[in-house]
Amino acid sequence: MKNAFPGFAPDAIAFLRDLKNNNDRDWFTPRKHVYEEKLRLPMIELVRAIHGEMLRFAPRYVGEPAKCVFRIYRDTRFAKDKTPYKTHVAASFKRCGLEKSHAAGYYFSISPEEIEIAGGLWAPEPDNLLLVRETIARDPKAFRRTFASASHRKLLGDLQGESVTRAPKGFDPAHPAIDLLRRKQYCFFVMLDPALATTPRLFGEIVKRFEAMTPFIEFLNAPRYTRLQPR
Repeated sequence: MKNAFPGFAPDAIAFLRDLKNNNDRDWFTPRKHVYEEKLRLPMIELVRAIHGEMLRFAPRYVGEPAKCVFRIYRDTRFAKDKTPYKTHVAASFKRCGLEKSHAAGYYFSISPEEIEIAGGLWAPEPDNLLLVRETIARDPKAFRRTFASASHRKLLGDLQGESVTRAPKGFDPAHPAIDLLRRKQYCFFVMLDPALATTPRLFGEIVKRFEAMTPFIEFLNAPRYTRLQPR
């Protein structure tokens, strides 16, 4: 794997730190060009470089780089926090052909405090959650194999997400994989040293974790994707 992204400039991270302390339009508007030059455009280039590697192990998740990058503007309509801007930059990678609300995918974000790399199914709609649970119930060993290796655990830790306290309706409480079936979320996420953001190592740290998560994410997406295929 070549280092296709050199890292963010130190003043890009400084901009996010300053934005946290000056989160208002009067400060941001005259500095929007700095955000565009130092953060948004480099994020697009980083996503493009990651896509270049994903063609090898997850080609169905490669799309238009600019559309993968989240906007800096916060949706404050229903939030108690009315600050208008996010103080991190982030991108997500969804499977082509699946709606974002239905699909498991990959994610990373960068802030002065941390780098987060994540993947999985975070807030599935009830029908999609049922499909995933039914697929796991039929072959829980196959699902566990997607994340049970020592190398996977070293890179991504343990399976994360909330669970219900009882067996979901329609599932046997004595099922050998009831620990998996009670889950409402299926995801992995790790926090890395924010100092990586300004180094070429950032690119490789993201890619190797995305690659490790691919069998897990593909398993979660399989029931929905199969259902959408023409017969």
